[in-house]
Amino acid sequence: MPFTYTIEHMEEDDEASKTIPRWVELEYKHMQTLAGPSSKVYFTHVSSTSKSSLDALFSPSPSPSSSTTPRATVSAFTQDVLSVLKTEGVPHEKVCLLDPKAPQELAPEDGDGRFEFFLFGGILGDDPPRDRTSELRALGFPSRHLGSVQMTTDTALGVTKLVVEDKIPLNEINYIDFPTIRFNSKESVEMPFRYIANGSDSEPILPPGMREHLHADLNQSFEF
Repeated sequence: MPFTYTIEHMEEDDEASKTIPRWVELEYKHMQTLAGPSSKVYFTHVSSTSKSSLDALFSPSPSPSSSTTPRATVSAFTQDVLSVLKTEGVPHEKVCLLDPKAPQELAPEDGDGRFEFFLFGGILGDDPPRDRTSELRALGFPSRHLGSVQMTTDTALGVTKLVVEDKIPLNEINYIDFPTIRFNSKESVEMPFRYIANGSDSEPILPPGMREHLHADLNQSFEF
């Protein structure tokens, strides 16, 4: 069953570019792959400049390669999630809010027709968490949690897909918590989040380009 994974965008635009920050762009692009070709990914409540940026980012390639990984269909909206749900005729009870404070964990049976939309509140990867999901919690959607350890937004979407589409229980997914990303013998950074492990490797699944972005950001922090 195809699902729609929806991110109610709550991250501020970059002050210089007036659009989504680079690290957010990398996570959002990664979601298109993690969701898989049978699903949709919606980004709601983005600014008009961020919508233009996202539309360009996800525009289909004029000559896609045969080796290109199949990806989800992506749409960006300036309207908030309630407006989008109303336009598409989706009832409240068919939306599952992924909420760290939900009393019940996400389970494979939640993908058996109970829900059509899986909703994520803003950027889940705040450290420490700022509970920005509270704004959506107040709207009364049914909710589920993904465990007690904070995840990045793309990881949360990827985990949700593994549970509801691939039918893998949360406790059977191979995770890496708080990995250290090493760039060379002298430079590294510890990530304060949970990630999906890359197969049997002890490496986290990061968005393509994120390692390079982190390294550049680390180097920039040492410039005076």
